[in-house]
Amino acid sequence: MAGLEGVEPPRRHGSATAARWSPAVEDERAHRALELFGNPAEAEVSLPSRPESAGAARRLAQIVILRHWGLSPRMTEDAVLLVSELVGNAVRHTGARRFGLRMRRRRGWIRIEVRDPSRGLPCLMPVQELDVSGRGLFLVDKLADRWGVDLLPRGKTTWFEMRVADR
Repeated sequence: MAGLEGVEPPRRHGSATAARWSPAVEDERAHRALELFGNPAEAEVSLPSRPESAGAARRLAQIVILRHWGLSPRMTEDAVLLVSELVGNAVRHTGARRFGLRMRRRRGWIRIEVRDPSRGLPCLMPVQELDVSGRGLFLVDKLADRWGVDLLPRGKTTWFEMRVADR
């Protein structure tokens, strides 16, 4: 092609790069998170209070809801988003070194809890269309059927519940 001598053509993404986004790789990462931290549906798992822990919490929620509990991809997507929001609040606003993640299922409901050592209560703020932050509890309020905060002797548990169709 005239005028493009010496210019390399764009590199095509190899199979290794393309596989990075496949569901099988995400399942593999979720299984690694289960091995590393434990199953939050069996007992509370403790995660370091760092931004990257939101990814681990999302993977744990995804594998439990979608694979272990067999719920719909839509339910999984909504719950994973809300887990990310609660974890983000725990990481950003509590000053904690660690937080706990617990997931429960009972007839007709799932409940997801994030426990941290702060007794500071989260606050549902009005959200404007162009706001770039402060939407976490707004999303929880809109997507969850119920949510709340339980004060503990040393900290709090912020939780949400969603209705599920039992088979």
